[in-house]
Amino acid sequence: MILCPEQDWEAVVRQLTAAKHIMLTTHRSPDADGIGSQIALYHVLKNMGKDVTMYNRDVVPRICRYLPQSDAIQVGETPDMIGVDTVVALDAGAFSRLGFPESLFENCCLVNIDHHASNPSYADINVVNADYCATGAMIFDLIQHLRQPISKPCAIAMYAAILTDTASFHLDRVNADVHRMTAELIEAGAEPAVAADAIYDSQPLARLSLLTLALQNLSIEHDGRSAWMHVTQAMLDDTGAKNEDTEGFIDVSRSVQGVEVVVFIRPESDTRWKVSFRGKEGRDVGVVAAQLGGGGHRYASGCAVSGSLEEVYAKVRTVVDDVYAK
Repeated sequence: MILCPEQDWEAVVRQLTAAKHIMLTTHRSPDADGIGSQIALYHVLKNMGKDVTMYNRDVVPRICRYLPQSDAIQVGETPDMIGVDTVVALDAGAFSRLGFPESLFENCCLVNIDHHASNPSYADINVVNADYCATGAMIFDLIQHLRQPISKPCAIAMYAAILTDTASFHLDRVNADVHRMTAELIEAGAEPAVAADAIYDSQPLARLSLLTLALQNLSIEHDGRSAWMHVTQAMLDDTGAKNEDTEGFIDVSRSVQGVEVVVFIRPESDTRWKVSFRGKEGRDVGVVAAQLGGGGHRYASGCAVSGSLEEVYAKVRTVVDDVYAK
């Protein structure tokens, strides 16, 4: 089964088939869609006899460390590019999200595979399609265009990507074909119970302590239609939690009855904050993020905003207020 028969993969297939040494990378602060896509494609390319390196700017998050070959992902500021002729960027909505200088890849063919509608097609070869529910689903189609089998490690990695980026199959991009694909992955060796345990049911106590603090500042605004929550560095320090432990906090706010727009803010540095948005009931938060210099999807987006926490709230609130003024 092909999820998006109209998508043209010919240029990607031609480049990967001809390549000798391929580097796979994903965005900073990687999630399970980026890591899962990276690992799945790694197994496919290794099966094709390619030299493959996985290299990211930031470490593999805790929830992905159960994935086969996750320990093979290298991390750092400067990968060894000797012999690398092709770089595949996965799930990175903009080149800046990779965390590497453009000059690093100037002697390579850069391939951009992503499902974010705001992606500006920054590479030599671009496959950007927001009709896919996850970048992992794009790899599912690519594998078939490469005429390669789906091995058990590959299926496990893709399942994690799709499970998490659909918010456990909650989002509107989940249709019958997504469930058919998931069934194929399970038949190929993906284990839903193992994935659920690793991703959702093995939480460190520090994460729950952090969530407890975050819920204390949860506020409902716009007559019950928007939910706001934040985490500060002090809260992280007090609980011993890490930024990656905030994954999924926004979905707690999203579950509040009547809420249409959800905002979650966490620190990236002393003066820079990551702002995540979720939308429901027809509210396009991709537009909200774009007005703040970010991007994403209609119902899931994000951006980075500089300033104090109070200043960030004020900047974001101005844009969200405008949404409800229309």
